[in-house]
Amino acid sequence: MSITQLERFLPENALPFLRKWFGEHYIHIKITRERNSKLGDYRRMPDKSHKITINATLQPQLFFFVLTHELAHLLALENFGRRIAPHGAEWKHTFREMLLESIAIYSEDLRPIILKFSRSPKANFMASPDLVKYFHIENVDDETSYVDDLEIGDRFIYRKQTFVIKEKRKINYLCKNLDNGKAYIFKPLARVEKLT
Repeated sequence: MSITQLERFLPENALPFLRKWFGEHYIHIKITRERNSKLGDYRRMPDKSHKITINATLQPQLFFFVLTHELAHLLALENFGRRIAPHGAEWKHTFREMLLESIAIYSEDLRPIILKFSRSPKANFMASPDLVKYFHIENVDDETSYVDDLEIGDRFIYRKQTFVIKEKRKINYLCKNLDNGKAYIFKPLARVEKLT
């Protein structure tokens, strides 16, 4: 897929950044169906070409963000060598620089979130509650909430089972399954249906 074919997935004015970052590299971009396990993926191929996959269902700003993340892997490898950790200091430095360079691509309400994230980029998109909440605004069912938005003692339904929040442990929540009596740990950004 050529860079110009990516345009329909991207926010306005993103192509100049991609042209610069792609440079002379041979990169095979594959747009995939939605995957729950990941938003994108980077692989260096045996022939020294590069393969990036990205979910087709992402909003344009998130698509660009994920593509920037994956391209940062390629550029970090090229600049620092193949012995670097996949999400180590070299990748973080590269991703941070790319985010700051392209900050104008993002909408004004998203820029402060991107700037905050860029201070210490995370390997996993889900590790940034601000980004997760921002990009789920349009797709969220009004009847669902994040566990993080509930209070101790609130009841909720998750996968057709009823739970109650018992306590917060650092960032996660200890919850009791009211159907079987067992305790479970929930991440703060788990999507649940609050019971009133």
